[in-house]
Order: sequence, then C-alpha cells, then structure tokens
Amino acid sequence: MALENASLVTEFILMGLTNQPDLQIPLFLLFLMTYMTTTLGNLALILLIVLNSHLHTPMYFFLFNLSWVDLCYCSVVTPKMLMNFLLKKNVISYEGCMTQYYFFCFFIISECYVLTAMAYDRYVAVCNPLMYNIVMSPKVCSYLMLASYLMGFCDGMIHTGCVLRLTFCDGNTINHYFCDLLPLLELSCTSTYVNEIELFIVGGKNIIVPTLIIFTSYGFILSSIFKISSTEGRSKAFSTCSSHIIAISLFFGSCTYMYLKPSSSGSLEQGKISSVFYNIVVPMMNPLIYSLRNKDVKIALKKTLTKRKF
Repeated sequence: MALENASLVTEFILMGLTNQPDLQIPLFLLFLMTYMTTTLGNLALILLIVLNSHLHTPMYFFLFNLSWVDLCYCSVVTPKMLMNFLLKKNVISYEGCMTQYYFFCFFIISECYVLTAMAYDRYVAVCNPLMYNIVMSPKVCSYLMLASYLMGFCDGMIHTGCVLRLTFCDGNTINHYFCDLLPLLELSCTSTYVNEIELFIVGGKNIIVPTLIIFTSYGFILSSIFKISSTEGRSKAFSTCSSHIIAISLFFGSCTYMYLKPSSSGSLEQGKISSVFYNIVVPMMNPLIYSLRNKDVKIALKKTLTKRKF
C-alpha cells in the first residue's frame, strides 16, 4: 500500500497514556509485565496446540489463530506505548503511523471474525454434535479463517485509505499512545465527514454483524442446553462455551464503547483507558481464560512438560 503523504506533517508525537511523571515508571513496569505475560501465554498456547496431536481439532485450530492474532496486534501497539513511559518525546513518522494504524486495523478486525467463527464452532458442537466432524471439516475451518483474515485485510485498507486522504497542517501531537483513528481525526485540518461515515458503516459492520451472529449462535446453544435433562450434561455444555463468552464480552464490550459511542459522550482520555482493555488486557486474558478453564490444555501442558524432563 503506497503511503502518499498529502499533509505538511512528516512526523507525529505520541502523548502516551498519562503525562504524570510519578506514574511513568510504575506504569512502564506494569505494562512491561503485562506484555511479557501476553507474549509468553499466547506463544505457549500456540506451541501446545502444535505439539499435541489430540489438540488438532477445529476448536483448537481457531484458538491457535486467536492466540496468533492477539500476539500480533498487541505487538503492533504495546512496544511504542512502553517507549512513551521512558522518552520525553516519543516520535513516530507519518509513514510509520499509517503502517501501525493499518496493521492494528488488520489484526483487530480479523479477531472479530475469528471470535465469530469460534461461536459457530461451539454452535455446531452443542446443537449438532453427530455431524460436527463433517460440518467442521478442515476445509471449512480453513475457509472460515481465510475469510476472517480477508475481512481484516480489506477493511484495514479501507480504514487506512480514508485516513491517507486527510491533511495534517500544523498539529502533530496525537493524544494517544498509538496511531488510532479518533485522535488522528482531531488533528486533521480538512473535513473528516467522509471518515466518520466510513467508520460508522465499516466499523459498525465489523462489530454489529459478528455480534449478531454470536448472539444467534448462543441463542440456539442455550435452547439446546435447556433441553438436556441431566445436570451433568448441562454443566458440560456450559463449560465448553463459558471461556468463549468471557473472551467476546471483554473484546466486543471495549471495542463498542471506543468506536460506536456518540462523539459527545466521554473523551479521548476515557477512550485511551477503554483501548487498554482490547489492546493489552484482552490479549493477556485469552490464553489464561482458555488454559485455566480447559482440561485438555492442562493435560497437554503436563504431557509436554513430562516429555521435556526426559
């Protein structure tokens, strides 16, 4: 993608999460530990799925992709954020800013659809278990992931292309810890009407459509669970979905608040706090949610560690 800089600004200054000097080092250490936990947790989950053949199922194929996407989009944002706590002036070039924004859009939109595919997987597993291996064949799973990444690629291009049309005249200080859309719109000295419409349509589609599919899937899942007579059967069915429900609640809740709230409500300061959840907290929580609440992952971890001892 060619980065045609039609603006007078050649670089941006990232203000970061806070400008209070007393909080810089404590927050740096906090988010450094968080990023290390995110990286190690997602890499460990990816390696466990690759190394253990009994995890080579559709559910763990989607979980593998979720961990990969989490690791990638967290790495697009967090290192630059950490620099804000150590540098007096955290500078990013125009080209670097647009590149960061594109990859952020690509990975976070892909995650929306990976989580949607996981909801469909749980729907088939609970509502049509006898046909599960046929419906969720390796070919179907691959197509679902390909579609997820394709949506991220195309919509990321649209979002970034609309930002590239903006002109930045004098202001180059981004009130954020990364190059996000809303603070960039505030800096533009040209009309942002097209960008706001594009965000409402494309951004709204990437939140509303997956949310509707997820709610519909879980509506059928709940209906099937309530038809199960045994308490043990219900508990088992709920346990297969609970981790995913927690993950989508954290992710879609924070994204919706950030991008679909009216512009008059809240401020960029509140937006920065909200973005911390889907950029940093959610990628860290996902491997913990899926490992601590999953017997198969615990068994795989024990087997892998036992093999390494010998």
